[in-house]
Order: sequence, then structure tokens, then C-alpha cells
Amino acid sequence: MAPQDAPTYAIVYVRISRDKEGAGLGIDRQREDCEALAERLGFRVIAVYDDNDISAYSGKARPGYRQLLADLEAGRATAVLAWHTDRLHRSPVELEEYITVCEPRGIVTHTVKAGPIDLATPSGRMIARQLGAVARFESEHKSDRARRKRDQMAQAGQWKGGRRPFGYEDNGVTVRPDEAAEVKQASESLLSGMSMHAIVRDWNARGVKTTTGATWSTRSVRNVLTRPRNAGIMEHRGEELGPAEWPAIVDEMTWRSLCALLADPNRRTSPGSERRWLLSGIAECGICEVGGVLTYLRAGTAGKNTGEDRKTAPAYRCRLDDAAKHVVRNAIHLDKYVSAVAVERLSQPGAAAELTIRNDGGAARERAIEREALRIHEQEAGEMFAAREMTRAQLATTNREIAARRAELDLADAAAARVTALAPFASGADASQVWEDLTLDQRRAVISQVMRVVVLPAGKGRPKGWTPEYGKEWGYFDPEAVRIGWKG
Repeated sequence: MAPQDAPTYAIVYVRISRDKEGAGLGIDRQREDCEALAERLGFRVIAVYDDNDISAYSGKARPGYRQLLADLEAGRATAVLAWHTDRLHRSPVELEEYITVCEPRGIVTHTVKAGPIDLATPSGRMIARQLGAVARFESEHKSDRARRKRDQMAQAGQWKGGRRPFGYEDNGVTVRPDEAAEVKQASESLLSGMSMHAIVRDWNARGVKTTTGATWSTRSVRNVLTRPRNAGIMEHRGEELGPAEWPAIVDEMTWRSLCALLADPNRRTSPGSERRWLLSGIAECGICEVGGVLTYLRAGTAGKNTGEDRKTAPAYRCRLDDAAKHVVRNAIHLDKYVSAVAVERLSQPGAAAELTIRNDGGAARERAIEREALRIHEQEAGEMFAAREMTRAQLATTNREIAARRAELDLADAAAARVTALAPFASGADASQVWEDLTLDQRRAVISQVMRVVVLPAGKGRPKGWTPEYGKEWGYFDPEAVRIGWKG
């Protein structure tokens, strides 16, 4: 066969940046048109590469496009077929790379809509660059229009579109009851002392899925629970713009308290070793207290560790190195005793309300109103500056004052968030049953909020009033060697 009769090998490249049908129909249409063009030109198609739902303008990696360039560099083809030049590239940088690959190899580009482009000639490269500049302009103009539209929708409190938000239907406005209930319950549980890791374990164990069908992580749960949309607030570019068109899942005070709690740098966030004991890091050493030092007890063991009659039991010890000279107490008995005292107090009428510092006489609502006033003030200052009714220095001063006041409100919200552990007892249900239903983290939060537990030195042997019946349940535990003070 003569060289002029040798077939021209071609590669088809197709791409669509937004396939709303979700089935690649745009890709199929482009491929069919390109294959028809190849047949008219007498080209032999050796490969078809596609990048479905990937924008050339976004800068994201396009595996199909990279494979196309690799094949051209390897000499597998001397022609490229595309539906339009903007399917290949909308970035001048990408275009120049494409020219660098095609020019020395004499590779031609044929498009269904724009015709042939010979990158081996100056005029062909000029046309390609002009088409690329036009495509770049169209992409930037389209992006600018989309951005302005999102800005307008945000100002109106309307959903800006995108992936379905957890807790809402596909329209982003209608509440999905089952998911909304999870958001509300998780928010309240975190405020009452449950850990984020416990929420994640619970959701995954019960088969609660993200809107994409994936399992949950601490990051994804945190992102969902701290969204302003949960409180019916529109957020755009990190700024709260006011009420949104969709209903709230949780009230604003709860949402702000939760955000403040999760943002607290003193909050324990590392999963570490899972807590096993109620009072570890909470109960204090009575001997250290006498010396003016605050030292918490840690859980460990006590008893005889060697020999044939080796016998140990879980115990709390002072954290100091000379702990042998300080207090040691059976962890099972101390946890049981403190739990009983807590339940007894919370069983009394009005005890939960009395001990709940969060009941601040409407201060939380006042803070929410002030936040809205600050937002309006900030917006008005920006409008005055735009109208040249305020100098740049005046605007900067106003913004600093607003930011400072918002920081003060955040601190107040954080303080309120740290004192909500008694929320489960507010329903008036049987306190002992509520206590049984709490997680260990929640019980620890209750104790931390309402009690100060100080473990005092105890004498050896049986405590005063000891009986065999008492010993069966409590051993030699002496309640007189534990001092409990009530907070609030």
C-alpha cells in the first residue's frame, strides 16, 4: 500500500461539564457526531476518551484528556476529533500545552461545529487561540452570571441549589422529618454532654446515611450540625444574611449554643481512650485540697498485684506521684454512690430547673435579637460607605466595633452551651430512668455541672455502722469519706 493511502488514525474526545440527565446522554451525542465526522473524513477511530461532568474551566483533573495527550505524544494517532474546540480546553495554558504536543507531530484537530484546525500552521494556531479566547470569555461570563444569581438568591434567603442538604428534601426547602429528627436529637445530645464520636457511632450503627449514601465521620456530622440553615438562617460566603425561606430544624439559641460548644478550644475532641469510669478527672483528692492544690483522681487498680493470692479491684487514685500517701477509693463503689446521690437530688421537684444555669431569664433570646441588629448595622454601614456618606476609616472602626461585640456574644453563647447537661431531666420523667438512659459522657457532664466531689481519707477496716448486709453491696466503702458540694 502506498504511503498516501495509509489510514489516518484518530482519537475522539468528548466531554460535558454538567450532565443533568445523569446518564451520560450528552457524551453519547458528541461521540456519535464525532464518529460520523470520522467516517466522512475517512479516519479510523482507535480510541474514544471522555470526561463526563468535568469542566475544562474548573481546573479539575481530566483523566480522559490526560490519556489523549499521552497517546498523541506516543504517536498512536495523527488526528483528534471533538464536537467543538471548547470541549478540549477553555484554558489558555491547556491550549498551549495541546499546541506543544500537536505542532511538531503534525496532528490535526477536526471539530463537528468549528471545522478543521491545523495546529502545524501559524494561521491554524491563530484560529485555535482565538477560539480559546472566546471560550475563556464565555466561561468567565457564565461563571460571573451564575455568581451574581447566587448572590441575589442569597440576599432573598432562597436556596442556591446544589446537593440535597441533610434534613431537607431535594428542593432544599421542605423538611425531611426523619433526618430532621436526627439533627435535632444530635444537637440536644451534644449539648447535654454526649461526645461527637458517640453521635457518629450511633448514626452509623443505626444505618443513618449521608445524602450521598455514605457513612458518617466526625467531620461530616460536625459540618451538618453547625450549618446556619439548621436554624433557618441564610449564609453566603461565610456571612449570615438573615432569615432563609426554609423552616428551621432547631431553634436559634440551641444552634448557637452548639456552635459555641464545638468551637470551644478547651473541649476534649480527641477520641483517645474511651471513658470507662464516671469520676475519672472529676473527683478531687481531699489531701491535696488541704494543701491548697487542686488534683483530680484517675482510674486504675488497687490491691495485691503479686503472689498466689493476687487480687486487685478498679480504684481511683490521686494523680500525684506520691499517690500512695493520698486517697485511694474503690471505683465501682464510688461511682455507684455518687450516681445515687445525683439521682436522689434530681428526683426532687424543681431540682433540675434550680440547678440549670442555662435558664438565663431570656438572655439568649436577647443575644439573638442583638445579633440581627448588628447584621443590619453592618449592612447599613456598607451602604453608607458605597454612597460616600462614610469614610474608609469610619467603616473600619464600625466593623471593628461590630466584630468585638459579636465576639462577646459568642463567649456568652459558649458559657450557656456548657451548662445544658440537665436538659434530659427537664421533661419531668423519672430521674432514675433518665439517668439509666444517659451515656457515660452525659452522666459525667451532669456530675460536672451540679456537683463537686471530694474524696477524703478513710480509715482502715469497716466504717462506722457497718453490717454484713451492707458489706455484701458496698464492702468497706465509707460515704462519710466523700464530700459532695452542689453547684449553681
